[in-house]
Amino acid sequence: MLPEYFDYHIRSRVVAGPGVASALGNELRRFERKRAFIVTDKVVGQLGFLDRVKKSLADAELDLVGVFDEVPPNSEFGVVMRGAAACRAARGDILIAIGGGSVIDTAKGMNVVLSLGGDYIDYQGFGLIERQLGPLVAIPTTAGTGSEVTAYAVIRDDATKSKQTIVSNHLAADLAVLDPELTLSLPPSLTASTGLDALTHAVEAYLSTNWRPISDGIALHACGIIVRWLPVAVDDGANLEARYEMLVAACEAGMAFSSAMVGCVHALAHTLGGLYEVPHGLANAVLLAPGMEYNLPVAEARLADLARAFGLKPTGDQARDARAAIDFVRGLLPRVKLPTRLRDLKVPEGELALVAETACLDAAIYTNPREAVAEELLEVLKKVY
Repeated sequence: MLPEYFDYHIRSRVVAGPGVASALGNELRRFERKRAFIVTDKVVGQLGFLDRVKKSLADAELDLVGVFDEVPPNSEFGVVMRGAAACRAARGDILIAIGGGSVIDTAKGMNVVLSLGGDYIDYQGFGLIERQLGPLVAIPTTAGTGSEVTAYAVIRDDATKSKQTIVSNHLAADLAVLDPELTLSLPPSLTASTGLDALTHAVEAYLSTNWRPISDGIALHACGIIVRWLPVAVDDGANLEARYEMLVAACEAGMAFSSAMVGCVHALAHTLGGLYEVPHGLANAVLLAPGMEYNLPVAEARLADLARAFGLKPTGDQARDARAAIDFVRGLLPRVKLPTRLRDLKVPEGELALVAETACLDAAIYTNPREAVAEELLEVLKKVY
């Protein structure tokens, strides 16, 4: 049965293919801007990716007026404000984000501040951005967050040690450039953790109470692609086909959860990132199967659907198929050499109750299919500790 009402919105233009980042300048001409400002991190800067983009900008007769490369793995409010100040001082008029989710979310936050003024903290929450922002181009170098097409920016508030979210359809990049050549240097561990991040987006979008038929189709397709190609990309990082498939699947997963939203796995992962700076992909990886199991009593049919999306043979028993989907995800972690316990992520055992209580206040919890209770989430955390 279809929802009584739903909407679906995707504002980003997506261009994809090996080598497309080298032709970026041709795409930028349509924005009719001349002063490009790059947002990235130190690692991307050392890999030579910027040289490709700089040449492409020069070929299109665009000026590169600045590079802000101070984005950390878990970006913070202060980083957003420093980046915005640097871009303003350079008089940049188009932002180009090159990096993973933290870099792209930082550029989104900078775009808000540059376009609307004030402080990043002023725009926390849903729907506080009501008009078009300046042009933003996102070039992901990991196949994970899908941030290039989402309506979210998640940034850490260092003062409160929490992840804070801005939600607006105006946040998504105007142009998303998916070039698998930029992911070839990603080490196996990051390939695996970012890939599990993408899988978590797709799974939680499909289980969400805010599901809609369009996001369902995209989420299920992304699941199938990820479980097929992630192990290949981890085992053989030079496999361009695997890298391409993963980059597109991560983008699809971003499209799915941007409208459907997510659930308890993300609420817990946000909390772990805020309190202990646990990398988001690793937190999602460890918690995905337990989160699916937590939702089993109310989402058996949808979990069985996921089993089929994973390529598992239907048994004719919905309960068995749903359990098979959970077991499959649990078995995927050692297959791609990721940790399976919270203790491996240096989470303090004595603070698990705090994690559970804080997660119940996270925005992601409100579309979880099963009502979240702190005491029950604590039991989930204990089982996987």
